[in-house]
Amino acid sequence: MNRFTKISAAAAIALVAGTISASAACNGDASTETVLGAGSGAVVGGLASHSIVGAAVGGVAGGLIGNSIGHSNNRADCRRAARAHYREHDASYVDRYGHRHYN
Repeated sequence: MNRFTKISAAAAIALVAGTISASAACNGDASTETVLGAGSGAVVGGLASHSIVGAAVGGVAGGLIGNSIGHSNNRADCRRAARAHYREHDASYVDRYGHRHYN
């Protein structure tokens, strides 16, 4: 097997394994996005440079970018969950004049 086939096979396995457990949750876990970023970065780096070193550099860069995206998504999920919880448990209303009334 040549290098391209090995890199493609490794990236395909990483992408399939990473998408199996993908779910939006407020748990601080960004591993799925990190794995997806590292796999796609390795593929792009390997194809662009035609070397294992390029694939390694692309994998590291893609992993860092994927981790950053994962943490950003987690923060957004936490904010969304907090707003939903607040709306669900808020026993007050605002009248048309802007005054808040509590039940």
